[in-house]
Amino acid sequence: MDTEAQPTERDRSSRPAPGAAEGRSRFALVSRITQQLPGGRISLALLLCLVLLLLISTFVVRPFLIPSGSMENGLRIGDRVLVNRLAYRFGAEPRRGDVVVFDGTGYFGDGDYIKRVVGVGGDHVVCCDKKGRVEVNGRSVDESGFLYPGDSPSSVPFDVEVPDGDLFLLGDHRSVSSDSRDHLGSPGGGMIPVEVVLGRADWIIWPAGHATRLSRSAAYARVPAAEGAHG
Repeated sequence: MDTEAQPTERDRSSRPAPGAAEGRSRFALVSRITQQLPGGRISLALLLCLVLLLLISTFVVRPFLIPSGSMENGLRIGDRVLVNRLAYRFGAEPRRGDVVVFDGTGYFGDGDYIKRVVGVGGDHVVCCDKKGRVEVNGRSVDESGFLYPGDSPSSVPFDVEVPDGDLFLLGDHRSVSSDSRDHLGSPGGGMIPVEVVLGRADWIIWPAGHATRLSRSAAYARVPAAEGAHG
């Protein structure tokens, strides 16, 4: 005779479901945390939101306040733009016409800057051609679509080769912009390493009346690849 006790329906129903104990444990932990925080669950929710915003600002997007008129008329003093931190994280690199935010410490001066990419690694950038235009890899570029009204492409002549891994950057309001032209004789020749680029400016988010998406300028679309560059 089999004398092993068989579980009754009551025995089975009294057992906790798989994962139930773990779920209660997590709930108890949250309850203990909220009891210790002033403000309880509201404070915990606000803290989690702050942590989430910090992570987003660090790794995904971050707001940037336009501090000067160097990118007018497109970007005005006091505008807030949203910088895409992921734009160049997965093998993509800045392209001519992109508006980028970068850490200028040791290159342009302390702090973050926003400028337009005019030349990338390997490019030969010259100003100016016979019509006063910037020339990249032998192709003249019509920058009238974003240059500040009345500004010339540059009052400072230059003829530079952009090293691999670097960028040549100019402001759209050329007559007031401190950019790569101002540091041609400095160490680095006014170039900015791609590695200090914080991201690409993709949106103007404030003021609401000026909010818009920022697209890469098509002015450089016909510029040929630099000699020796691989597509």
